[in-house]
Amino acid sequence: MTVDKNMTYGETVVDDFVQAGWHIFPSPVDPIAATALLDAIRACRQFDSSLFLSEAAVGADPQHVGVNPRPGRNLLDQFEGQLAFIERSPQIVEAVSSLLGDDYQILNRKIVCGVPESIVPEWLKVRIKDVPANNLGAYVRPEVRDVTYFYGIDFHQDLIDHKDRMADFITLYIYLHPVTRRDSPLYLLEGSHQLGATVFPHDLRQNGGDWLYDDRHGQAARVKQKILTGDTGFAAIWHACTLHGTQPDAADHERISLRYLLARGPAAEAGIDSVNATLRGPLSLSATRTDIAADGTVQIRGNIVNQVD
Repeated sequence: MTVDKNMTYGETVVDDFVQAGWHIFPSPVDPIAATALLDAIRACRQFDSSLFLSEAAVGADPQHVGVNPRPGRNLLDQFEGQLAFIERSPQIVEAVSSLLGDDYQILNRKIVCGVPESIVPEWLKVRIKDVPANNLGAYVRPEVRDVTYFYGIDFHQDLIDHKDRMADFITLYIYLHPVTRRDSPLYLLEGSHQLGATVFPHDLRQNGGDWLYDDRHGQAARVKQKILTGDTGFAAIWHACTLHGTQPDAADHERISLRYLLARGPAAEAGIDSVNATLRGPLSLSATRTDIAADGTVQIRGNIVNQVD
């Protein structure tokens, strides 16, 4: 984004959200603290093939609902005392406050693991081929479902898990180690939030180096792709309607990150209101996705983000 020297930092953040639907922090959060947290996480969890159930166990008791971290089953909660470098970071507090008000709330925080191909069982690779949202929670042992495990996920909005909720929250994402093109970096589509809330899987077609995005209700936008690579402590925030996704982890190690959902408080005014006033589509949906059935099983296949070179 172009920096306007006449703007405060908070005003710049709001302007970034209006124009692009995201803000990338100019400096990483404390990399030493990030590395210490990563070491602590890895000390209590082996991110290897032992995470997975056998094919027989999955077949005997298939569970596709309720397999993500939740209150009382969230590994990140064990490290409450190590999160101040994020939650009290001056630049993060200022940026988030400018969007959500000083009384913003943490809706959710968790560890996200991009699982490398090398540890995914062969039978599972066959089962999840071309699945739009490869959340592997259904296939890992119940006792390790305190982390979210992904093997790539197609372009989506974070509103996908919040039907009937207004887009009054944002996502904060932190890399705990360097992330390259091979480490399942986030792919964001600049300006995609401007069409508001749309149903997943989304209508996207590559057009040269850009994407054509259609809301299926008569509006379309040409949006640019940005790949979020970065060093330890890299941090970014984005709107609940900003399209983003990842390809499967092509590295020989897991990608460990933190994801926060931060919500507007009851303040009379907040920057997210002026952002949302510029959107050309709805701010909530009663149905956010069509790729899975009521029991959580996959009923649509195909993955657009995997077409990216």
